[in-house]
Amino acid sequence: MSTEDEKLLKEAKKLPWEDRLGHKNWKVRNEANVDLASVFDSITDPKDPRLRDFGHLFRKTVADSNAPVQEKALDALIAFLRAADSDAGRYAKEVCDAIALKCLTGRKNTVDKAQAAFLLWVELEAVDVFLDTMEKAIKNKVAKAVVPAVDVMFQALSEFGSKVIPPKRILKMLPELFDHQDQNVRASAKGVTLELCRWIGKDPVKSILFEKMRDTMKKELEAELANVTAGAKPTRKIRSEQDKEPEAEASSDVVGDGPSEEAVADAPQEIDEYDLMDPVDILTPLEKSGFWDGVKATKWSERKEAVAELTKLASTKKIAPGDFSEICRTLKKLITDVNLAVAVEAIQAIGNLACGLRTHFSASSRFMLPVLLEKLKEKKQSVTDPLTQTLQTMYKAGCLNLVDVIEDVKTAVKNKVPLVRSSTLTWLTFCLETSNKALILKAHKEYVPLCMECLNDGTPDVRDAAFSALAAIAKSVGMRPLERSLEKLDDVRKKKLSEMIAGSGGGDQAGTSSVTVQSSVGSTATGNSDASFVRKSAASMLSGKRPAPSAASKKVGTGKPGGGKKDGSVRNEGSKSVEPPEDVEPAEMGLEEIENRLGSLVKPETVSQLKSSVWKERLEATLALKEEIEGLQELDKSVEILVRLLCAVPGWNEKNVQVQQQVIEIITYISSTAAKFPKKCVVLCITGTSERVADIKTRASAMKCLTAFCEAVGPGFVFERLFKIMKEHKNPKVLSEGLLWMVSAVDDFGVSLLKLKDLIDFCKDVGLQSSTAATRNATIKLLGALHKFVGPDIKGFLNDVKPALLSALDTEYEKNPFEGTAAPKRVVKTSVSTSTSSGGLDSLPREDISTKITPNLLKGFESPDWKMRLESIEAVNKILEEANKRIQPTGTGELFGGLRGRLLDSNKNLVMQTLTTIGGVAAAMGPAVEKASKGILSDVLKCLGDNKKHMRECTLAALDLWLGAVHLDKMIPYIIIALTDGKMGAEGRKDLFDWLTKQLTGLSDFVDAIHLLKPASTAMTDKSADVRKAAEGCISEILRVSGQEMIEKNLKDIQGPALALVLEKVRPGFVQEPFESSKAMAGPVSKGVTKISKSTSNGTLKQGNRSRAVPTKGSSQITSVHDIAIQSQALLNTKDSNKEDRERVVVRRIKFEELRPEQIQDLENDMMKFFREDLQKRLLSPDFKKQVDGLEILQKALPSVSKEIIEVLDVLLRWFVLQFCKSNTTCLLKVLEFLPELFNTLRDEEYCMTEAEAAIFLPCLAEKLGHNIEKVREKMRELMKQIIQAYSVGKTYPYILEGLRSKNNRTRIECTDLIGYLLETCGTEIGGLLKYLNIVASLTAERDGELRKAALNTMATGYQILGADIWKYVGKLTDAQKSMIDDRFKWKAKDMEKRREGKPGEARAALRRSVRDSGPEVAEQSGDISQTVPGPLFPRQSYGISEQMLERTPVPRTIAGVNGPTDWNEALDIIMFGSPEQSVEGMKVVCHELAQASNDPEESAIDELVKDADGLVSCLANKVAKTFDVSLMGASSRSCKYVLNTLMQTFQNKKLAHAVKEGTLESLITELLLWLLDERVPRMEDGSQLLKALNVLMLKILDNADRTSSFVVLISLLRPLDPSRWPSPATAEVYAVRNQKFSDLVVKCLIKLTKLLQSTIYEVDLDRLLQSIHVYLQDLGMEEIRRRAGADDKPLRMVKTVLHELVKLRGAAIKGHLSLVPIDMRPQPIILAYIDLNLETLAAARMLTATGPVGQTHWTDSTANNPSPPANSADVQLKQELGAIFKKIGDKQTSTIGLYDLYHITKSYPKVDIFSQLQNASEAFRTYIRDGLAQVEKNAAAGRTPSSLPLSTPPPSSLALPSPDIPSLSSLDVKPLMNPRSDLYTDDIRASNMNPGVMTGTLDAIRERMKNMQLASSEPVSKPLMPTNDNLSMNQQSVPPSQMGQETVHTHPVVLPMDEKALSGLQARMERLKGGSLEHM
Repeated sequence: MSTEDEKLLKEAKKLPWEDRLGHKNWKVRNEANVDLASVFDSITDPKDPRLRDFGHLFRKTVADSNAPVQEKALDALIAFLRAADSDAGRYAKEVCDAIALKCLTGRKNTVDKAQAAFLLWVELEAVDVFLDTMEKAIKNKVAKAVVPAVDVMFQALSEFGSKVIPPKRILKMLPELFDHQDQNVRASAKGVTLELCRWIGKDPVKSILFEKMRDTMKKELEAELANVTAGAKPTRKIRSEQDKEPEAEASSDVVGDGPSEEAVADAPQEIDEYDLMDPVDILTPLEKSGFWDGVKATKWSERKEAVAELTKLASTKKIAPGDFSEICRTLKKLITDVNLAVAVEAIQAIGNLACGLRTHFSASSRFMLPVLLEKLKEKKQSVTDPLTQTLQTMYKAGCLNLVDVIEDVKTAVKNKVPLVRSSTLTWLTFCLETSNKALILKAHKEYVPLCMECLNDGTPDVRDAAFSALAAIAKSVGMRPLERSLEKLDDVRKKKLSEMIAGSGGGDQAGTSSVTVQSSVGSTATGNSDASFVRKSAASMLSGKRPAPSAASKKVGTGKPGGGKKDGSVRNEGSKSVEPPEDVEPAEMGLEEIENRLGSLVKPETVSQLKSSVWKERLEATLALKEEIEGLQELDKSVEILVRLLCAVPGWNEKNVQVQQQVIEIITYISSTAAKFPKKCVVLCITGTSERVADIKTRASAMKCLTAFCEAVGPGFVFERLFKIMKEHKNPKVLSEGLLWMVSAVDDFGVSLLKLKDLIDFCKDVGLQSSTAATRNATIKLLGALHKFVGPDIKGFLNDVKPALLSALDTEYEKNPFEGTAAPKRVVKTSVSTSTSSGGLDSLPREDISTKITPNLLKGFESPDWKMRLESIEAVNKILEEANKRIQPTGTGELFGGLRGRLLDSNKNLVMQTLTTIGGVAAAMGPAVEKASKGILSDVLKCLGDNKKHMRECTLAALDLWLGAVHLDKMIPYIIIALTDGKMGAEGRKDLFDWLTKQLTGLSDFVDAIHLLKPASTAMTDKSADVRKAAEGCISEILRVSGQEMIEKNLKDIQGPALALVLEKVRPGFVQEPFESSKAMAGPVSKGVTKISKSTSNGTLKQGNRSRAVPTKGSSQITSVHDIAIQSQALLNTKDSNKEDRERVVVRRIKFEELRPEQIQDLENDMMKFFREDLQKRLLSPDFKKQVDGLEILQKALPSVSKEIIEVLDVLLRWFVLQFCKSNTTCLLKVLEFLPELFNTLRDEEYCMTEAEAAIFLPCLAEKLGHNIEKVREKMRELMKQIIQAYSVGKTYPYILEGLRSKNNRTRIECTDLIGYLLETCGTEIGGLLKYLNIVASLTAERDGELRKAALNTMATGYQILGADIWKYVGKLTDAQKSMIDDRFKWKAKDMEKRREGKPGEARAALRRSVRDSGPEVAEQSGDISQTVPGPLFPRQSYGISEQMLERTPVPRTIAGVNGPTDWNEALDIIMFGSPEQSVEGMKVVCHELAQASNDPEESAIDELVKDADGLVSCLANKVAKTFDVSLMGASSRSCKYVLNTLMQTFQNKKLAHAVKEGTLESLITELLLWLLDERVPRMEDGSQLLKALNVLMLKILDNADRTSSFVVLISLLRPLDPSRWPSPATAEVYAVRNQKFSDLVVKCLIKLTKLLQSTIYEVDLDRLLQSIHVYLQDLGMEEIRRRAGADDKPLRMVKTVLHELVKLRGAAIKGHLSLVPIDMRPQPIILAYIDLNLETLAAARMLTATGPVGQTHWTDSTANNPSPPANSADVQLKQELGAIFKKIGDKQTSTIGLYDLYHITKSYPKVDIFSQLQNASEAFRTYIRDGLAQVEKNAAAGRTPSSLPLSTPPPSSLALPSPDIPSLSSLDVKPLMNPRSDLYTDDIRASNMNPGVMTGTLDAIRERMKNMQLASSEPVSKPLMPTNDNLSMNQQSVPPSQMGQETVHTHPVVLPMDEKALSGLQARMERLKGGSLEHM
């Protein structure tokens, strides 16, 4: 491709898709289509929105005029259709029309792809659109376009079937094609017709189409129809069905040759011919025919003719519905016409109408039925025959049903004419036989009594007809409806009826089933044969042969490999990888053609000698040919032609033996040497070779040749060809010797590549049936050779052989015993063996029985009649016999389901029969039964629970058969379940153990047997001695076959008597050293181990029926060794622990519920997983002593495993709950001893229980507080108090309140006392506690005196705190309760008076007064603060209230009322000095005042509040910590919400926010950020809401607080925080992590402020901000900065970012804001170097705002050389600033920014008259500035920034050059000049970013730079100079403002000569650097 094309394609890729696809250059369109296809290939979601975007493009792309582009467009369309779903059907019409119009006449590839696209539209369910398009396409005048259209219809029908493609529409199109002038179109039409026959049957097609064909075509199709078999099955599904069954094809490939279950489900549908017909209107022509006049005629012949016309019209297949009522009334009259001919014609007309109208004729049929039945009295055959036929037609057509005709039949059978009665019953019998079962069940109650009554009729015909009707009912629905009626019959009639029922049912049913099987087998065979190739052309149906194999291998469409994943149509993945089938039938080829093809391959004289009639010459020629062939280099290319040559000359008719041998040897050489020997060559040679085997002279060579053929193409193909040759050959030697060669071939190659079924059938049908003894003997030898490979199963295929031959076969079997699958002696070439393997390694073939498992068979399993059920079971046995007891698992799922149901049959004999059948099925199916059986083995094993011995024997026999099919290890899981099933009786368990023992006895090594050890060990404790004995024998075998290593690993699962037995068995393997050494090893083992060994040995001795006992020392030694290995592990293994997942499933209930068995099992599993083996065994032991030992181990290790304990705390708490639920006191006391230590450890680790852990433990603890032992109650009470203090009061008291509802009175008493404790210690601060006092008060009505007493004590405690206010919370009480409580309150008041504690509630009231009157001192003295407001768990230093506020004198004011503060100042005092709960009242007042002030339009109220804003925020900042600390102790989070809300309201107002001082802001921000990071906040009440509020408040502060203060505070907070500021103490590592998180939060805040800096820079005091940055950098120092820079420190990087942003926004003018930075200090401030660096890098990147010079020569020399003090430089600085601003305004690019800068100057210096300095400027310039300032002021008032609103008009063009003349300043350079200083940080800062040309390191380099700059000064520029920076101007004397008026045009050079003073200062600094006076790097 040329460069121009590449460029064009590259540019085109930037265009939209529509432009690319419609581009004028075909290459662009081509590439666009390729790209589009790749886009669709990448789409995996059918709902991808891109599919809709592209769908409309294809109608144009597929019609492209360029053929290659059109082909690529079709590729893209195919990819689109594969990716899309049915929603794409919206584009189908226009795209299909375009394809039909433009693509069907193109190249072959284009046509193929167009057809593939059509099929994909069908797959997407756009069938109607497809067929509409086809209707148009077949009318195309170009025959070339019609054939592909017909072919694609053929393909669609063939692949999708008649369910998807409606045959009716195709049938309409075909007649037009039959008469087409093009023969190819006609041929295709015939092919489609034949395909329709495959789907809907031949008869409908013939009846609809044949009448429209010419006779010639009819004959041709009749001939072709003979080869067509109905019953086709779809090979492709629409997309919606593919999604339901995505692996349907894969499963069908796996099962083999037989059809899958899915194939059975997709059986060919029964299509009614009636549905395919178009209705015909007969009423209109009937009117025209004069029917109405004719039927009224007096002559019978006219009446007959009129009715005959109706009969003729009604004979059409389908009649259009209409109003036939008048016609039917007329016909009803004519039925009774006096002339029988007219009546017969009317009857026939009725039959035709019924057949054509069907259900539309039902009303008319019921109307005429009585008359028709009455007409049955006619005896003439000419009347009765059409009458009977019409009645039957009416019923078959659906015009009548059994229910409708009941009354008419009842009337007819009571007719006085016997013929009417008998004929009616005969018709009824017909109706019954053709009705479905459901309809008969619905109507039989009416018909059975009727028929029973007719059995007593006097006429024999009537009785016989009644018998027939009853037999039809019984045949359909069974005998049950007839049982009661039969009892009334005499024996003769009963016997006759039974015989009729048995005769009709048995015969018909058998016949039907046999026909069904035959037809299904036939259809299956046809389906398989048809499915082996793919037809793409409709015309291919006409040929006798199938299309070329290459067509089968091609995919429909040429999609990319990736496309297959979506394309349901082309799912034959195998066809991609498997090569097309090889053509094995050789074509005819004459000798002349062979010679032509040989060319120079063989010498001509050799060929001519081969033709010679002299045998010697032929012999020489064969020898010469052999030499030539052996010398060929590329033999593979010439194999076929050489073989054809030898077959032609000398040929297989050669008479000379020597020549024959040479020919055979040459062929043998070729077949063994060639890399690939075609099967065609084998076919050419095999007949002749097999004949040579019969000749003793050539036998050896011929057999060797056949063996070579087997190696080349596989023995399967060779055997298959030999079968036909040997069977039909006249020479018996060919058969006998051929069989003997087969014996050697089987011995050489084995049976894996043979079709054994065909071979065995050949032996049985041909070999053994031969009259020649030699043939029979050879066959017996062959079967014996097969027996060696396939085993005794071969006998099942030879059952029907004569007994004499069977005995001979048995003798041969003994000579060739079964050896299993041995490796073959000879190997087939790899390329062949992989493709021709058809026999499989499963030895003998298995038959697919899915077609025989019919619905009737399955229904029989569920039949209520036990005989029917038995018949179904026996039918299964018969199927197994017919299949030679070798079946495939395909389609047996429902069979196993039916058999499973029979295992639960009430008839025990049926259950035993079912067990036998299941065993037979398993044996016949082999290993596949495990997966196919769907777990039926578990149901089989349940039958062992039967108490009948015969049943258990049948079950064991079934198990034996099952074991023969699968290995024992597959049965073990089912057996374990059966052994642990409590429903199985002792006899069943005993029999199963005996069976297991028997099976294990025959095994030498079986590791899986170890899984049986646990159930067997459990059985050792069974009540039944027989079970124990059987289990003991089984354990012995298990130990023998499992191996010692496996036993040692599983010792933990064994306990009780079994352990002793196991230890006794394995002891010889363990004891490898004297007891002394083992005892020494066992020394360090804990006490618990000794106890285990003792209990084990004791348990063994207690078994009375066993004399064996394990010696203590042996068992203890084993246990010791085991425990020593265990104790080397960690006590708790938390490696795989996932606490969050466990807690997620915890049900958070407050009410306690006992642990369920599955919960206990889960607990055991978790303990086994996380606890060391010895620990979990002790804790889970039923022995309480071992549990205590386990707790002691845990208690000792508690300090060292605290982290691990926290990880598995939930598991441990669940175990404690389990112990609380048990009744053992010793263990419970130990638990209560351990728990306080545990919670103390958790407190030391600063761990607080999660809600899930609390939900596990606290409900149980609260419920068990009422234990019946006082000591336990005391410990639990103390434990609960400890948890209340450590966890949270607010989260604990709901569980205590739930305890008040307990059924245990002691629990309620304890919980009531605890509520009193809560009131006494925590006061009323617990949110919501007071509202539950009504529950306590209600307990005073309880009967239990102790409970009433506890409730009264608690109420008295509340009364002491609340006083009379308590009555608000007690709820509704009876007078007696109130009296009782009041008495207790009075007693409490007296008691308090005696103790001098004051009056009830007085302390609370005093607190309120003291807070309002005297500040915190009185409150503290009262002691109420310390009680009601618990301090934080970890107190920290308080920052927030300034000393001034603490020291201020209270202002005289009104005393606050009881209800709260009355004014602003009082509210502030309450907030400052009150408790968190009290301060809420103050905050309410503050919020109210703030809200009113915010709504004041004049803002006078806000102005009054501004002076108190700082104090308010300072007070609230301090309150934040206190409220959160109190809430963490369990109090309500209400106060936290109020303090955050008050702060939010304060900072919502900008005036108030700006009034907050920097120190206060720092304290507040620090506090908020600390609580944001506190891990305890989320666990507080409403913790998530509090976190959200903290976040929102922080953002509001950043938005509205003073920007300067915010920047300064946040930069100062970047330093590490003082540890005392953190809420809780921690280690140094923890502090480091906390500080890191804190600084990250500060950085985020700074990022938010910095992002807004561009629009808020004029709100920031840059001097103050730069000072804070300077302080931060100086505190770090240069060394620390370098270190942090290497570590990518976020805080340092943030400070640099802020500084960079400032320099970027202000440019060089930033140096004018360094008034607070000591720039003359030594060494110089670090910030200066960073400012220089930023100026240089921004200037180099041209990102600098032009406000002054980019660089600066001096920082300190200018001030040193300036005689005037720094204070006098303000005017100079202002002038320079104005000069820079005017310069900006003069430039179009920066005029807007300059005007905004000028506006801010006017605001900052209102006294400076700007326009006085513009006197000499032009009027236009002054006007521009005046208008611009007015516009800026408007924008500022609207809050718009200069970046978002440029001025509407640019500055005057005349202002581009002139600007106000600022007093002459020192010369400057537009490029930054190196600052000659040797600070420590110069290199560090500049090394990475500086331009090397800008920075130099020596004085000489700088001087050289100066010279270059001066030389460059001669180059003039037209650009005005920018004014210098203020720091440079310090070297100059101030100029009076009067000299600023001159307007000049600057034409100075870019670089002016350097000022002498500046140069000398620079030189002086460099000299000092050179002399080392400054510190070097």
